[in-house]
Amino acid sequence: MKTTIENTTLWLSDAEITHFCGKSLTASLYELPLTILLTGELGAGKTTFLNGFSEALGILDYLPSPTFALENVYETDLGVPLTHIDLYRLENPSDAAAFLHSTDSHSGIRCVEWAQRLSHEFTEPHIRITLADTHTKEGRGVTVSFRDIALPSESDIAMWQQEVALPKHIVAHCAAVAELAVTLGQHLITQGRIIRLTALKRAGLVHDLLRFIDFTPGAAHVEEHGDTPTVWEPYRKTYAGMKHEPACASFLREKGFDALATIVEAHGLLLPPASRRTIEQKLLYYADKRVKLDTVVTLDERFADFRERYGSDTERIKDAEVWLRQARELETELFQDSVPA
Repeated sequence: MKTTIENTTLWLSDAEITHFCGKSLTASLYELPLTILLTGELGAGKTTFLNGFSEALGILDYLPSPTFALENVYETDLGVPLTHIDLYRLENPSDAAAFLHSTDSHSGIRCVEWAQRLSHEFTEPHIRITLADTHTKEGRGVTVSFRDIALPSESDIAMWQQEVALPKHIVAHCAAVAELAVTLGQHLITQGRIIRLTALKRAGLVHDLLRFIDFTPGAAHVEEHGDTPTVWEPYRKTYAGMKHEPACASFLREKGFDALATIVEAHGLLLPPASRRTIEQKLLYYADKRVKLDTVVTLDERFADFRERYGSDTERIKDAEVWLRQARELETELFQDSVPA
């Protein structure tokens, strides 16, 4: 399936933030093997960025620019190698392309400095990091171009919502979660964190697509909707025994959207907190717990509403106490004492 192009632009005020930005990229990796292309002139911060990236992957050694050695290989905490390549000395585009091609069989992460040496467009799934040195002490700009995963369009998601006859209040909830998640992501971007805002928004819009699978007859959240039981029945049979989170993830994987499935499946309590490895997973989980129907509220307000509606259901309240605790932990991890929304 064709990958979706998504661009994120950040301002990095100094080397420390550049290093931090590199570290943050490791929290937005979804599919391996992966090629990361780095473009920028001498002194733009490519090696600083890469050292942040490698440090977050558990590589203790400092990564020198491999200008004097075209290729270095390191082991990572992910259990796959990181191959560090520098094309600076290969000024002939054909030589640069040939050398890079010789490493195509890599099984992990391939980081390529001086990717501008390649004269042809790189068509394989990849992430491109473009660092622009302003030649001032004020910092540098970086553009992160994601071309490594496929995403459905917003019109695709709207069509799916119609096909499954998703109740209007759930559609509104998904839209509110998506908007809040993006707002939170934009705040983190100003701190030097790399966030896939497009993927995050699509995850918010689709995360409760099959919410009706969890509905029980007579429950307050079930809408009377004409032919809805007929429309829902095939999905209930297909995903029998599943809750709505893994069911939606399976639905997305069947359509070729594996990365989006990874983001969506972790927004409930079926998976342990450690499974929320990526920043997009964390933001979706947190934003979902901040939205009551289609209104943004505090975590305490959301829990109070939940207790009011389900106070007699001991198991539901126990689950709510778990998601409240986990959401508070995420709030502290992501925003410390300054929650932006």
